[in-house]
Amino acid sequence: MVFKASTWAKLHKPFKMDKPAVPTKLVRITTVPMSLKLLLKGQMRYMAQQSLEVTMISSDGKEVPELVEQEQCKHMAIPFTRTISPLQDLYCLLMLILFFARYKPHIVHTHTPKAGLLGMLAGKLTGVPIRLHTIAGLPWMESHGAKKWLLKQMEKLTAWGAQQVYPNSLALLQFLQREGIATNKLAIMGNGSSNGIDCTYFSKTEQLIYQGNQLRVQNKTPKNGWVWIFVGRLVKDKGIEELVAAFLQILQQYSNDQLWLLGAMEPMLDPLSNECQENICRNKNIISFGFVNDIRPHLAAASVLCFPSYREGFPNVPMQAAAMECTLLLSNINGCNELVQHLQNGLLVQPKSTSDLIEKMLFIRTNPILAAQLRQNALQNITTHYAQSNLWQLWHQEYVKRMHFTHS
Repeated sequence: MVFKASTWAKLHKPFKMDKPAVPTKLVRITTVPMSLKLLLKGQMRYMAQQSLEVTMISSDGKEVPELVEQEQCKHMAIPFTRTISPLQDLYCLLMLILFFARYKPHIVHTHTPKAGLLGMLAGKLTGVPIRLHTIAGLPWMESHGAKKWLLKQMEKLTAWGAQQVYPNSLALLQFLQREGIATNKLAIMGNGSSNGIDCTYFSKTEQLIYQGNQLRVQNKTPKNGWVWIFVGRLVKDKGIEELVAAFLQILQQYSNDQLWLLGAMEPMLDPLSNECQENICRNKNIISFGFVNDIRPHLAAASVLCFPSYREGFPNVPMQAAAMECTLLLSNINGCNELVQHLQNGLLVQPKSTSDLIEKMLFIRTNPILAAQLRQNALQNITTHYAQSNLWQLWHQEYVKRMHFTHS
């Protein structure tokens, strides 16, 4: 597709804002629909209820019909990829440019790396008045060499296109400052997190306890056996190889325990070793459920959430597990170490260390009274500091404030 110079000038020229009486047009963009459906669940619907005109953009997928039903907002499919694919990325960028030029949104708010890069560039090139980007994790933190350099430059380009960049944790903000990325544009909303936690939905009710017990029966979990649970993508960066290796050691002393893995593998992006995959498939005490739409019954059945990830922004799963009264065993990394203070409301383990993970798992396994106290402290922390409704109100106030300054 070729643009004439006159056409490009029209696209690049900032358009005039509509009168305040016209509903504010908000566009939320993520790379895949699952991020809108799960990571930002309810946020778009809330904004629509505050009289914003909300359009969601992501790649297409089987989740889209459920997403539209869930959020009661329009959705536009653009074929983003999560991998580096220059020609496809350019095509998606042009699609965004044409859409923004025609639709004239007041606010574009992006989330996830690829959506952030293309959404902020398209917004900058078409003069979208308010351009906001949330960072919930940095893939290049675990990359090396030329790939790391390239991903870092893309992050800088995203920040160039944005007016404000919101890391979803304090540690992530400090990391970006040290790396010299968007240093004069960084801010945190509330206490961190991309979407907060719905403590009514994630609550250990009698019904969920019953469903959790049924799961234990179905999976032949002995009454005195603990369920160690992981929720997320089953990839190396999430520490799955260390977790599986550590659990095999736990089994030598606690043969009735089980490890439940909730999530899908990604063999094309970050595959597990053959040995790890074989252990998952062959060991009867390791149960892989695949992707689970409603994780609450599984969390209700579990004793400890094991989350030995290498990198995070401000992860949702530990908040959900804490609200469901699981003891938290998290990596000592950005986000996780803001949510958990070691031996106060959970345990922290060194990332990539199987030996430390074994030590911490054995420690909590032999101290059930402490485990119970830690989970109660974690529950109190979540309900006090990370309520979803408070975070949504803060985001709405941010949109309103920026609209006001744009009109004034």
